[in-house]
Amino acid sequence: MTGRPAGPGCPVYHALRVLSANPVTGVIECHTVGPMAARTEDVHDVQAYHVHAFEGIASTVRKPPVFGTRQYFLPGNCMIGLAHTALVNMSFQKPSGLHVRLEDIRIL
Repeated sequence: MTGRPAGPGCPVYHALRVLSANPVTGVIECHTVGPMAARTEDVHDVQAYHVHAFEGIASTVRKPPVFGTRQYFLPGNCMIGLAHTALVNMSFQKPSGLHVRLEDIRIL
């Protein structure tokens, strides 16, 4: 799937690999992948979409994420390199690393 995240106001088109889609709510769970994946696989262009949350393993650069606080971050492979900010809604240590869920994402 390709499209531009309309909520945060990002001007860059993203390529997304869909993991699941809820036919009732329309919520799509996906991973952001590189632009080459969109050129080698069947792609559906949704043009614009709203990001509900980022979730995954994070690397702490300055301050570790604190539940309930708004925190600055930079998504891996972000092509515009601008600071993002989001509300930390989940944070716990796993054997694979620090698992974090960020919501209400904004680009500064």
